[in-house]
Amino acid sequence: MNIILKTLLVLLCASTVVDCSARKKDKFKAEVVYKSRYLVISKVSAHAFEHTSYLQTQDYGKVPCNGLVVIHNQEAIVFDTPTDDTGSLELINWITKKQHAKVNAVIPTHFHNDCLGGLKAFDDHHIPSYAYIKTIELAKANHYVVPQNGFSDSLALTVGGERITAKFFGEGHTRDNVVGYFPAEHVMFGGCLVKELDATKGYLGDANVADWSGTVERVKKAYPDVKIIIPGHGDYGNQALLDYTINLFRKP
Repeated sequence: MNIILKTLLVLLCASTVVDCSARKKDKFKAEVVYKSRYLVISKVSAHAFEHTSYLQTQDYGKVPCNGLVVIHNQEAIVFDTPTDDTGSLELINWITKKQHAKVNAVIPTHFHNDCLGGLKAFDDHHIPSYAYIKTIELAKANHYVVPQNGFSDSLALTVGGERITAKFFGEGHTRDNVVGYFPAEHVMFGGCLVKELDATKGYLGDANVADWSGTVERVKKAYPDVKIIIPGHGDYGNQALLDYTINLFRKP
C-alpha cells in the first residue's frame, strides 16, 4: 500500500512540475530590446514590438508616443512612425540591420505628427505607406508628408505569411483614427483612440467626443480575443484599456 501511495505521489509531483513549466513557457515577459535618446523598443509578444518616441508639446511637455512593429519570417510592418525622421531612421535601421527583416509597409493610424511625423524617412527608404483616405486628405490639408496609398474602410496585408489589418471603426480622437490588429498573437494597436489606464481625455482639438465611446465599443466587439493593447500614449495593457476609454468618454 505504501509503495502504491509513493508512486502516486511521485506521478502527481511530476505532472505538477510539467504543468508549471508549461505555464512558465507560455507566459511572455515584455522586455526593452533597444534604447536611445530618441527611441525605445520593447518586445511585447513573440513577434510584436512597441516603439516609443517623444514629442515636445506646448500644453503637455515631452510626451511619449507609441507605435507597433510586427516582425515575422524576416518581414516587418510598422504602425505609426516615430515622431520625427531621426527616430524613424533608427527604427528602420534596427529592423533591417539588427533583425535582418524587410519593412513591407508603414501605416499611420491618423494624421497627427505622433503618427506620421517621421514618414519622410520611410519614403526615403522606398517603404510603401498606407493610410485611411481621410488621413491622406487631412495630411494634405495640413501640409504634412502624405502617405502613398489609401484605403476606404479596412486594409489587410501579410507579414511573413501572417495577416495584419487596419480598420476604421468611427470617429473619436480624430475623424480618421484607425485601429491595427495582429490576429496571430492577439495584439492590437489602438493608437490615440485608446487611452492608457487612468489617463485624462488629453488633446481634443480634432476630436469627436460624442462618438468616441461608441467607436471603441465597436472595436471591443470586433476583437473579443485581444490580449495585448498598445495605446497611442502610455503603458500597454489588456481589454481593460477599452473599457476605461469607453467609460471616460461615455455621456453622463
